[in-house]
Amino acid sequence: MTEPTEEFEDDRPPSKSQRKRDSDALQDMGRDLVKLSKDQIKKMDLPEELRIAVLECQRITSHGALRRQMQFIGKVMRTVEPEPIAEQLSAIRGESNVAKAEFHLLERWRERLLENDDALTEWLTAHPGCDAQQMRQLIRNARKEAELGKPPKSSRELFRVLRDAG
Repeated sequence: MTEPTEEFEDDRPPSKSQRKRDSDALQDMGRDLVKLSKDQIKKMDLPEELRIAVLECQRITSHGALRRQMQFIGKVMRTVEPEPIAEQLSAIRGESNVAKAEFHLLERWRERLLENDDALTEWLTAHPGCDAQQMRQLIRNARKEAELGKPPKSSRELFRVLRDAG
């Protein structure tokens, strides 16, 4: 009896267990899509049929109908390329290297704004649509909160403003 070689192993179709694992992974990805907000879904580059199915699933409240819609989303997911969708999901969750780099850049901007008044001028030059008065107020409040040892509520709000503007 001869051992199967590696070149013949690649020609075999995936086992039933592997197909089931792949199908479950796609359904999990579909579940993650359904958990996103409508705005996040609309910003994603998804096939139209999948986008419609996900948005429809968010409207459904009946348990049985929800289960059937999730199965339909899994079926649609098997017809599309999952890697770009997985990359977009990881970027939304902040798991990708690009998302991490953007997060750190915004943190550095916040630190600069809190330490240096000239940084606000730089930021407003680069992002003319920002509300300068709101940013000045947030910077003042964040500095005062840090000085008094209070929770960084304004600092967090400043970060949100930077993130939304960037």
